[in-house]
Amino acid sequence: MNTNSAVTNTQAVTNTQAAPADTPQPVPVSTMTPEAAIDALRALRAQLGDTTPLTIAQRKALRSKGQSSIAVLQASINVIGALDNVAQAVGQPASDVRQMLDETNRWTAVEDELRSMLNGVSSANLLRRQRVSLIAAQASGIGTQLVRDPANAVLVPHVQELKRLKGFTRRKKPTQAPGTPQPPASGTTQASGSGTTQPSSPGTPQSPASGTSQSAASGTPQSSAPGTAQSPAPAIPVSQVPGASGSHQA
Repeated sequence: MNTNSAVTNTQAVTNTQAAPADTPQPVPVSTMTPEAAIDALRALRAQLGDTTPLTIAQRKALRSKGQSSIAVLQASINVIGALDNVAQAVGQPASDVRQMLDETNRWTAVEDELRSMLNGVSSANLLRRQRVSLIAAQASGIGTQLVRDPANAVLVPHVQELKRLKGFTRRKKPTQAPGTPQPPASGTTQASGSGTTQPSSPGTPQSPASGTSQSAASGTPQSSAPGTAQSPAPAIPVSQVPGASGSHQA
């Protein structure tokens, strides 16, 4: 009995799991148009006063200068209130500085609220875009199937334009650059396109150019280029030629 209850509870938990990310989410409905929202935000900005955005470098510099803890700030404000000469030197009474610190802490709640609102607006717009993309993909697939029927010839130019745009989008994607050849290591010999050899490290034998003569270690002469004069071989006396008249065999 307990085993059946456990199985039933496990199935219920499995069925109530969160939907995957690719499942179409409901599109949020807003009671305000985007234009009305922009007007309301601009009116709110006018009421907030000077809200000039800072650059990334300016924000970084201000953060690095304002790293004091709340306890340190409170203690520093107490120093101002302890002696009027300190208040006159900084140009602010302790009560005004304490009020500025209190307002700073309260405006952090406004920052958090605006970040949360921006996240919500961006997420809602992303869901709208995802919904439109899903409907467009369905329309493209259905249109491609129906255009095969001559009765739906009105879809031909639309499907052709859709295919053209998709092909243009694929061609615009940057292709990966082919791998550049690595430079040869120091001391290696590499032939260039003109047939000449690149210099190698000292002590490395160079391959002879085409048509040049080079003696090998065995002493065998190499063929030279056509038209190059060669020294004739030494003459052998007739008396040393085997079988010749006048030769003497040992």
